Amino acid sequence: MSRVIRGRWPGNPSAPSRRGREPCEYEAYVPDRLTGRSIVLEGDVAADVAAAEAAMARMEAEASALADTEALARLLLRAESVASSRIEGLEIGARKLLRVEAAKMLGERAADVTAEEVLGNIDAMNGAVRDVGPGDEITVGTLVRFHRRLMTSARHAARAGKVRDRQNWIGGSEYNPCAAEFVPPPPEFVPGLLDDLCAFCNEDSLPAVAQAALAHAQFEIVHPFADGNGRTGRGLIHLVLRRRGLTSRVLPPISLVLATWAKDYVAGLKAMQYRGAAVGEEARAGLNLWIGNFAGACIRAVEDATFFEERVREIEGHWRTVLGRVRGGSATDLLLRALPGAPLVTVNGVVDLIDRSFPQANEAVSRLVDAGVLAQVSIGKRNRAFEARDIINAFTDLERQLASPAGDTRISEPSRPATPRRPVALLRVAV
Repeated sequence: MSRVIRGRWPGNPSAPSRRGREPCEYEAYVPDRLTGRSIVLEGDVAADVAAAEAAMARMEAEASALADTEALARLLLRAESVASSRIEGLEIGARKLLRVEAAKMLGERAADVTAEEVLGNIDAMNGAVRDVGPGDEITVGTLVRFHRRLMTSARHAARAGKVRDRQNWIGGSEYNPCAAEFVPPPPEFVPGLLDDLCAFCNEDSLPAVAQAALAHAQFEIVHPFADGNGRTGRGLIHLVLRRRGLTSRVLPPISLVLATWAKDYVAGLKAMQYRGAAVGEEARAGLNLWIGNFAGACIRAVEDATFFEERVREIEGHWRTVLGRVRGGSATDLLLRALPGAPLVTVNGVVDLIDRSFPQANEAVSRLVDAGVLAQVSIGKRNRAFEARDIINAFTDLERQLASPAGDTRISEPSRPATPRRPVALLRVAV
C-alpha cells in the first residue's frame, strides 16, 4: 500500500533566509511495489496500448526505406537523447552539437559545458542500448552503469553511478524539502524499491508499452539518484522496449513527444502518486490515465519518425539523381547510405564509417562536395569537416515538428524551446 511518511528537516544553517535555516516538517511519498500487482487496463487504454505496439512493430519491420537502416537508427537515437536533455533545460542546436562533437573527435577541448552534457547523454543512450537486447535482464547494475555514463561529463560527476543515501526532493527551496512539489521515498526505501522495479522490468505478463510506462513512472517516483533521474528514467523506457523486442532496430523519439506534451506528462505522473491500496479506484484511474497518455506519445513518436524516414529517403534519392550513376558498393555509395546517421564527417572519419582506404574515402567526399551533397566547414583552428546540410536541416525540422502539439508548426507553434524556423529561401525540396 502506498503511503506518506512524515519527516522533520533539521534546518540548514547555510540557507540565506531565516525560514530556510529553521527546522520544518515534510511528507515523503512511498509507492506500492510493482511486482505481484493486479493491473487491469480499461478498454480504451488497452486499445491505445495495442495501437502503440502495432505502430512500433510496423516501424521495426518496415524501417528499410533507407539503404542503411542503421543510419536512421543512429539519427533517431541522437534525436531521443537530445530531447531528453532538452527536458532538463539543456538547449543546443543540432548543427552546433555536431561541430562540438567533431572537434572533440579531432582532439580539441570542448569549451561548451551544455554540449558536453548533451554529448554525455548521447553516449549514455548508446551504451544503454548495447547493454540490453531482446530477452536480456535489466538489473540495478544496468541502471547504475547508464547513470554513470550519463553523469560522467556533467556538472555533478561526483554523483555518477551512485544510488542516493540521503533525502532528495523536487521543486521548492534548494535548502529543504518543506515546500517541495514532491518528496520521493526516504533513502532507506530506495534499494528495495529498485530491486522490485528491476524484477518488474524483467516480467513479460503486461504489454511492453504498458510495462515501459509503469517502469518509467515508478523510477521517477523513487528518484534513486541525486541528479540525472529524468534522463535515466527516460532511458529506462527504451531498455524495457528493447528487452521485449519491440524496438530492437529503431528508437522512436518518445522523449520529444513527452517534452511537447509536458502538461499531460506531469499530470500522468502525478496521477500515479495515489495514496492507499493498489486495487483502489484512485490507483486504477491514475494508472490508466498515465498509461493512456504514454501510449499516445508512443504513437505520435512513431508517426513523426516514419515521416522523417520518408524525408531522408527523398533526400538520398535527390542526391543520387544529382550525382548520376553511382556504382553499388563503391565508396560513394556507402557514404551516401551512411550520411543520414553521420551528417558531419571528416575524411578520416569516413574511412572508419565505410571501411575503405583514405584515398577512396577522400575521393568519395570530393565527389559529394562537387555535387553539393556535402559542404566544407571549419572545425576548431585548423581542421576541415564536411556537413550534409540537407540532413541537418531535416533533423532540425523534425525537432520543430515534434515540438508542436499538433505535429505541424504552421498551425500549432512549438510548446517548448525549439530551433527557429529556417527562412523559406534556405529550404531545399528533394524531388
